[in-house]
Amino acid sequence: MSILELLLIAVGLSMDAFAVSICRGVTLSGVTLRKSAVVGAWFGLFQAGMPLVGYFVGRWFAAYIMAYDHWIAFGLLVLIGGNMIRGVLWPGEEEAECGEKVHRGRSLPLREEPDLKVKVMLPLSVATSIDALAVGVSFAFLQIQIAPAVTLIGLVTFALSVVGVTIGTMVGSRFKERAEICGGIILILIGVKILLEHTGIL
Repeated sequence: MSILELLLIAVGLSMDAFAVSICRGVTLSGVTLRKSAVVGAWFGLFQAGMPLVGYFVGRWFAAYIMAYDHWIAFGLLVLIGGNMIRGVLWPGEEEAECGEKVHRGRSLPLREEPDLKVKVMLPLSVATSIDALAVGVSFAFLQIQIAPAVTLIGLVTFALSVVGVTIGTMVGSRFKERAEICGGIILILIGVKILLEHTGIL
């Protein structure tokens, strides 16, 4: 397999992560190198790790997971996207009229939310990288060096995710709540796309 073919695979696998990174950027209070790098590292590591797992575990594990992977990804993305939309349309009772949120006895800016916490980033990373597991299995039956392949996939995903966060932050700073709703819709549509593709409808 040529470098160009690997690059095309890497870009294809990273598209969902890129779209979700835009959604993450929408919810951040401002773009910084650290925030962009954290999002990029999460998605890049999982996009590289899933093919590596698939490569070593082989066809048996892939056959087991592939029966459910589209439902897992669909459920995670719809749940997270729905929560984004719900947070805008039906804000929590703990939000004060001045635009602050009470948290453990102290006030925090409304936009200061734990968007980069493990409980948020882990399901997003799994949902956007689970398809890469099957790609890793295919690598096991091809004449391919796995280390350079997964490294390229991880780096491409990292770079596109950083760009996605930047784009999302720029959009979010201008349109705020409407952008969050759009971001939630994007997540739901990605989940639906994954489900339809794996069930043979698309």
